[in-house]
Amino acid sequence: MTLIPLWLSLSVHEWAHAWVAWRLGDDTARLAGRLTLNPLAHIDPVGTLLLPLLGVPFGWAKPVPVQPHRFHQGVNMRSGMMRVALAGPVSNLVLAALSLMLLMLLVRVGLVSADPADPIHALIFLMILVNVLLASFNALPIPPLDGSRVADALMPAPLRPAWEGFLQMGPLALVAVLILPRLTGVQLFYWPISGMQWVVDHALSLVQ
Repeated sequence: MTLIPLWLSLSVHEWAHAWVAWRLGDDTARLAGRLTLNPLAHIDPVGTLLLPLLGVPFGWAKPVPVQPHRFHQGVNMRSGMMRVALAGPVSNLVLAALSLMLLMLLVRVGLVSADPADPIHALIFLMILVNVLLASFNALPIPPLDGSRVADALMPAPLRPAWEGFLQMGPLALVAVLILPRLTGVQLFYWPISGMQWVVDHALSLVQ
């Protein structure tokens, strides 16, 4: 049940990157066939297939190609890349909110039980969970995640040399983030998940 919400969410995530880049003047992703919600256009062997099969409830898709020098005149390349990067996590938060609204509506009209054991309830809840996790994961300031683009655009000049050094170690940092929590039993996204659970429980209590 996790694979369907994950693939749908990743497709919207990558489409959002491509759409914002296109709106800013760069049609590279569109010409590459990435301005689409078709999951097959966005599949990454590790982030879209391997991690979910290993039981990791988040991942990533094939990066959307962006050429910031093709942005419209007057669009700063660094800030433009930040906007393209933010589009992905924001799209996931929007999907999570829409999924919650759908769950509330279905529970309110009696088509779905408020019991989490209800299959449809469970599927929509997974949609909310996956999108919150995707937004949280991709917001980390670790290359090549979206958060690194935001951090790069906002990085003060005095800290830039240290930041550039960290970028060189980005792949190692990403591997550590993926592996160490599972080895140590640490819940990396405890606060986003617990906050999401509270919001869902509170929302459903209002419609029952």
